[in-house]
Amino acid sequence: MRPPPGTNGPVPLPMPKFAAAARSALADTGLRRNLRSGTAAAREREAAAAAELAGWDDLREAGRAIGDATLLDLDAHLEQLERAVTEAGGIVHWAADAAEACEIVTGLVRAAGADEVVKASSATTREIGLTDALARAGVTARETALADLAVQLGDDEPSHLLSPALHRDRAEIRELFRRTMPSAGPDLTDDPAELAAAVRTHLRERFLRARVAVTGANFLVAETGTLVVLESEGNARLCLTLPDTLISVAGIDKVVPTWADMEVFLQLLPRSSSGDRMTPYVATSTGVTAGDGPRAFHLVLLDNGRTRALADEVGRAALRCIRCSACMNVCPVYERTGGRAYGPVYPGPIGAILTPQLRGVDSAADASLPYASTLCGACADVCPVKIDIPDVLVHLRGTVVESRRRRPVPPPELMLMRGLAWTMGDPRRYETSLRRGTRWARLLSRGGRIRRLPGLLGKWTEARDLPAPPAESFRAWWTRRRP
Repeated sequence: MRPPPGTNGPVPLPMPKFAAAARSALADTGLRRNLRSGTAAAREREAAAAAELAGWDDLREAGRAIGDATLLDLDAHLEQLERAVTEAGGIVHWAADAAEACEIVTGLVRAAGADEVVKASSATTREIGLTDALARAGVTARETALADLAVQLGDDEPSHLLSPALHRDRAEIRELFRRTMPSAGPDLTDDPAELAAAVRTHLRERFLRARVAVTGANFLVAETGTLVVLESEGNARLCLTLPDTLISVAGIDKVVPTWADMEVFLQLLPRSSSGDRMTPYVATSTGVTAGDGPRAFHLVLLDNGRTRALADEVGRAALRCIRCSACMNVCPVYERTGGRAYGPVYPGPIGAILTPQLRGVDSAADASLPYASTLCGACADVCPVKIDIPDVLVHLRGTVVESRRRRPVPPPELMLMRGLAWTMGDPRRYETSLRRGTRWARLLSRGGRIRRLPGLLGKWTEARDLPAPPAESFRAWWTRRRP
C-alpha cells in the first residue's frame, strides 16, 4: 500500500480579498433578496426538524465524538478502507494534491475511451478544478443535479453547498433553461415541477449514453469499503449504477469507521441541511458486482492540504464538517454577501476556516477569510458536529498575523499596530498622542460624526461612521474630579 500522501495543497487561485469580492454582492439588491428569503426558509425548516428530537444535542455530541476519534486514528481507518475497497473489487488511488487527482481521473476517463462523463454534485471535484481539467483533455463533464446544471449552463459559480444556485430565483433559472436547453421549449414556466421535468428530459439521453460517471462522497465506511451518497433528486444514484466505470473523488476526511457510526450521521445530516427527517435518496455502493452496476470502480482519496489541517490541534475541528450548510443559513455575513466572495468552493463560515487551512494563508484572499465574520457564534450553535467555528476563526487570525511577522517588509497594518504598541507602552507618549489625536479627530468631524478618516484608517470608515470624541477625555475628567 502506498501511504497517504503529504501536505501539498493546490496553488491558490488568484482571488481578491473577501471585502473586495463582496462589494458587488452588497450592491446587488436582487441577490440579497434571494439570499435573505432562501436562508430564512432554510433556518425555519432546520430548527423545526431539530426540535422534533428530544435528544438532539446528545446526537450532536455523538457526531462530534465520532469525528474527533476518527481524525485521531485516521491513518488506520484509511488503511482499513483501502483493504475493504480492494477486496470488493475496487481500486484505490492516492492523490497528494489537486493536480495529481485531476491527472488520475483524466487518465481513467481516457482509458475508458470516453469523451464525456456524467457528474454528480461534489464540492471535492470543484475543489480540485476537475471540470476544467477534463475540458483541457477534451472531455466534457455534464452536471446532473438541477442546481449544479443551472450553475454550469449559466457559466456561473456556486454560492451554497446544498443549493448552489441559491442566488438565482426561479424566473432566472427558467430564462436560463429556455436559452441553453433546446428541449425546454419556449413555453417553459417557472413552476418547480416543470423545471425539474425539463432537466430530466435534457439529461435522460446523456445518462443512457454515458460510459463514465464521476461522483464525490458524503461518507466512506471503512469497515466495508462502501461509498455513501446522500441526495434529493436521484441523479447521483443513476451515476452510481448506469455507466460502466464509476470514479469517486473523496477527501480523506470523509471516512467513517463503522455502519453504527453512520447511523448518527444519517440522522444529523438531513435535519441540518434540508430540514428533513431523512434524505430522500441514500445511495450506497460497494466495489463491483458481476452483472449489476459499474464494471469498474475507482476511489481517488484526496489529501490536498487535509493532513496539514489535521496537524493543527485547533484547526483540525474543521475536518469534522459533514457539509450540511447549516452554518451558512444563520450567518449574517453570508446572508448579505452570498457564497462567491469566499472563493469557488467552500462558502460561508465553514469556508472561512476550511479554505485557509487547505490552501494556506500566503495569498491575500485566503488570509482575509478568517476575518469574514462577526464572531457572533450562531454557526457554532447550529453545527451538527459542534465545530466551534468562532474559536477556529480567532485561531486562524493569529496564524495570519504570525505569517505577516515573518515578511521582510511588514504590511501597513502591522506597522500601524507596532506604532500603537510603542505609543501605548509609555504613559507620557500615550497621553500626548491622545490629546493630539483628539484635536485632529474633532477637526475631521461633521455634525458629531467622523465619516472619513485619512490614509490607511480610511478603510475603517468605508462602511461605518465614528462618533466624534468628547471635548474632555475620561482621563482629563478623572484627573479634574480626583481629590
